Amino acid sequence: MTQELKRTLGTTDLTLLVIGNVIGSGIFLVPGTVLAQSGGSVSIAMAVWLVGGVLSLLGALSYGELGAMDRGPGGLYAYIRDGFGPFPAFLYGWTLFFVIGAGTVAALAVAATDYLEQFGPLTGLAKKGIAVGLIAGMMVINVLNTRSSTTVLNVATAIKVGAILIMSGLLFTLGTGTPPAVPGAAVAAALPAVTLSSIGLSLIAVLWTYEGWQYATFIGGEAKQPQRSVPLAIGIGTVCLIVLYLLANLAYLAALGPERLATSDRVAGEAMAVVMGPTVGWIVALAIIISMVSAAHASVITAPRVYFTMARDGLFFRKLSEIHPRFGTPALAIVTNCVWAAILAISGTFEQLLTYVVFIGWMFYALGAAAVIALRIKHPHAVRPFRVPGYPYTPLLFILAAIAIVANTIYTQPLQSLIGIGVVLAGAPAYFLWRRRPAPST
Repeated sequence: MTQELKRTLGTTDLTLLVIGNVIGSGIFLVPGTVLAQSGGSVSIAMAVWLVGGVLSLLGALSYGELGAMDRGPGGLYAYIRDGFGPFPAFLYGWTLFFVIGAGTVAALAVAATDYLEQFGPLTGLAKKGIAVGLIAGMMVINVLNTRSSTTVLNVATAIKVGAILIMSGLLFTLGTGTPPAVPGAAVAAALPAVTLSSIGLSLIAVLWTYEGWQYATFIGGEAKQPQRSVPLAIGIGTVCLIVLYLLANLAYLAALGPERLATSDRVAGEAMAVVMGPTVGWIVALAIIISMVSAAHASVITAPRVYFTMARDGLFFRKLSEIHPRFGTPALAIVTNCVWAAILAISGTFEQLLTYVVFIGWMFYALGAAAVIALRIKHPHAVRPFRVPGYPYTPLLFILAAIAIVANTIYTQPLQSLIGIGVVLAGAPAYFLWRRRPAPST
């Protein structure tokens, strides 16, 4: 039986994985909300998008140092484990498996199916069947071959990036909205005054749209040259996302003007309808479907590597530590992840689970950045092919941003936050149970 996962991925693969995992539906939907929370001020809203991207880049650079040290498969899980021990790492893996990872796949599959209604009515049963079919298809592709699976993602990512660029070009060319630099007077009258609190809310919304670049670290153990590929990929990928998001926002403004944009919750569809007529709705729907499915596919590629690594550490189901003798993939980890995602999609419980728990992911993202500091202290002489620039301020600023997101959620949604924390801590008994068992031999 193959003992190690094959190193088949290059810098381009990982870069496209970063972009493919991050771009889901957010950039097509939330810019109006961000502008509204910025009091209708285009300059403030654009600054928020830029700041959110820069904060994400700080995290990406921090994780780049850890990835370049080649901690093996598992990415963020391995960083937390090596920096702070197996217990917090297990709690992250536990939460990722039962809620965040599978729940995200389920949510994206179901949302993509909802957009299919743009092409014709679907019954509730049909939509669930299609969602499960999408998950099953991604499962099969990922079990058979990592290289082929990544190629599929590369193509899908190229398509959705191309769609954003083409859409932006059309909106700039055909749009007649108020110039972005001159907010209409009606905006100030229709929207509440901008406050520090509202800017904070808009920044959190933007950070959510950038979330997901860290998933590329999960599969860093399969990079041909992780010392070079991982930091380059998450750095370049995050910069590309910043550029794409700023471009899309300016394009929406060119088509809709700030007043209309600030009151829209489906900005891409509305902007395209303005410049090309209402019949183009299916084009936007198709772009969003491809975007969502490719983001789900990226999660199916990456998240099972965490469960595989946990199992190899003796902290999860032993069978998940096995590599398929023919396909060379962590097949059982992939299948288990997708089966659980399909169950969540059928039951619809993913919505509530994600509402309670997804914000907690930022606690672990902060721990990942803090691991840079912890490992510098614990292993000062370790080989670091890439060192995060601006250390220690770079990881510290990202840690503060993550803490702000968590604190804001706890403050605004105390009951839901308490339930979410309870779900995470429910993994503690499981940790001590698995810890008593010997790790599987590899």
